[in-house]
Amino acid sequence: MLPSVHRGILKAAVHTLRTRGAPLNRVMSICDGVPVGLADAETIFALSSGHGRCGVAVVRVSGPASATALRSMAGLTRSLPPPRTALLRSITEPQSKEVLDRGLVLWFPAPHSFTGEDSVEFHIHGGPAVITAVLQALGSMPGMRPAEAGEFTRRAFQAEKLGLTEVEGLGDLIHAETEAQRRQALRQMSGDLGRLYQDWSHKLKRCLAHVEAFIDFSEDELIEDGVLTQVDKSVCDLQADIERHLKDERRGERLRSGVQVVIAGATNAGKSSLLNTICQRPAAIVSPIAGTTRDVVETALDIGGFPVLLTDTAGLRDSPDLVEREGVRRARERVEQADLTLVVVDCAHLPSDAQEAAAFLLAHLKSILPETAFPPTRCLLVLNKTDLLHGDQRQKLDWELRRVCGLPPVCLISCHTNEGLQDFVTVLHNSVKTLCGDPLSGAPTLTQARHRAHLQQCVTALAQYQQYRDTDLALAAEGVRLALTSLGRITGRVGPEEILDIIFKDFCIGK
Repeated sequence: MLPSVHRGILKAAVHTLRTRGAPLNRVMSICDGVPVGLADAETIFALSSGHGRCGVAVVRVSGPASATALRSMAGLTRSLPPPRTALLRSITEPQSKEVLDRGLVLWFPAPHSFTGEDSVEFHIHGGPAVITAVLQALGSMPGMRPAEAGEFTRRAFQAEKLGLTEVEGLGDLIHAETEAQRRQALRQMSGDLGRLYQDWSHKLKRCLAHVEAFIDFSEDELIEDGVLTQVDKSVCDLQADIERHLKDERRGERLRSGVQVVIAGATNAGKSSLLNTICQRPAAIVSPIAGTTRDVVETALDIGGFPVLLTDTAGLRDSPDLVEREGVRRARERVEQADLTLVVVDCAHLPSDAQEAAAFLLAHLKSILPETAFPPTRCLLVLNKTDLLHGDQRQKLDWELRRVCGLPPVCLISCHTNEGLQDFVTVLHNSVKTLCGDPLSGAPTLTQARHRAHLQQCVTALAQYQQYRDTDLALAAEGVRLALTSLGRITGRVGPEEILDIIFKDFCIGK
């Protein structure tokens, strides 16, 4: 065991390095088999399973006093149970020895645990009274305190059990609501994205080392010819790789947060009816009075495993009513922000001639969609109220519109009879899937806005290297260093403590 003065010196060194921006997991030494920075940490505990009545609840404990808590509350007077083996015991209050419950206990000795510390799990019955009693018993023990939000995962990161991108993947997995979100989060948690960024960081470290070596030793003729040429190629290739990575059309971010699908069109076209039909519930008020919807109505949906935020908007028209004008303004604002726009048209307003109908629809699209949305690739034309058309008229219209160039996909439906709705949902699902992509195929995609910001900074820094390569090599090297720092802020290898605070604060208590 190290003397206390040595332990103090090590802790001071850790503090100094961290204040300079170095990550904790890069500067920890080993004291008694536990990394410095974790050896003297408080022991934390929390309910890690869901709140409310349930069959089984899991209370997690992590820290140096975990073994003491296990012995005191599970009545173990001799050796601890075998690691990662469930043992049925009576859970007792440490002081009075009153039996609180009877359940399973599991022992996870350091470093082979989620946090890298000694850890214990109590699997108890999920009644509120039982959970409260066990948590109060743990809190009564010296050196124990309730965990803060995300603190278990933060300790896992500090012990190098998880990288920062893997931590974010774990957070996304906890909050995943659809199948596609689960797949993307699981892939990120497995380390695919982190390995990509670490590979780029490794290449940048080599480039930086070679440039600095050239600056320091080139005059002594200790550097081989062509070193800077190799750096030039590596920087150029890496910049191209990152720029391709950024050109993903926000598929990963869109899948993580949900696809913004906006229903727009003229008044009384059946927009609210379409929303209610897709949701299969009366989410919006429907009436024959034009201008019924005056505000934005949103609902979250799972369409074929993909998250969708479906928005109904006010009918687009000129109105003297101040409230309705505000609704129209908000509607146009949502259309500009939409990932996919469903433009709903009343079939009764279409010209009888198919060619004229096509021209009418093109003009109608231009009055609804912003100029930047042309050609309308992120739009579906929904022709509603087809039950008012004759059978042959509907088929002819459908056939003619499919031949018109410049029109987005056209779906003929009737919210009154549900005719064509199944085909429409299929088209909608395919459009959403295209916007999100397959989370399991190809290279891992960006999932966080902060990743995109740091990667853009990285590209800018690499451009600085190329700008000063022939005029000031020191400034060029600084560009590589800034690029490496930007990548490090994504992976957690470089960066101030505030980055960690932003990420971990979104975790729930007990995880």
